[in-house]
Amino acid sequence: MEEPNTQIYHEGQKLQFCLLHALNNLFQEKDTFTRAELNTISENLLAQDPEKPNWTPFSFVFKPHHNSLTGNYDVNVLIAALESKSKTVIWHDRRNDVSSINFDGSESGDGKSLMGIVINVPVRKFGGIWRSRHWVTIRKVGSVWYNLDSDFVEPQAFRDANELKEFLGACIGVGAEVFLVMNGKE
Repeated sequence: MEEPNTQIYHEGQKLQFCLLHALNNLFQEKDTFTRAELNTISENLLAQDPEKPNWTPFSFVFKPHHNSLTGNYDVNVLIAALESKSKTVIWHDRRNDVSSINFDGSESGDGKSLMGIVINVPVRKFGGIWRSRHWVTIRKVGSVWYNLDSDFVEPQAFRDANELKEFLGACIGVGAEVFLVMNGKE
């Protein structure tokens, strides 16, 4: 399944920095983004917010776009980070079937092509007591699509586009949000 000599960058999970890992896995390079850069993006988003939340003693840790100790960044940070790298993020409307996604990498009518997919999936841990969300990257390396989930020990290859579509459909079925990352900025 994997092409010969294909090197796949896969960053493992640390704390709740899954968006950091998902972005680096998407770009297939360590430190494409760093924790400091994502924190700066979060702070800039807050500074630009016309309806800034009121300060509380918890504001040092629980910030509007991330948790300053553990990470846990939100979708606004994802979009701003990708736009800083001249990428476009398109939210996939769950009412549309996943077959509407052009997986072959060819350019669409607007000159953009699919770089990868970032999914925000709901997770339950500790017998359902802990509920959170987790960022996962799906990326084509060579001619194979891989699930680069930072919780995995190693990347998981999809057999073909149909298996990828089934996986995305199942993710949407449990409440995941799917974001298409396109080469080129709007």
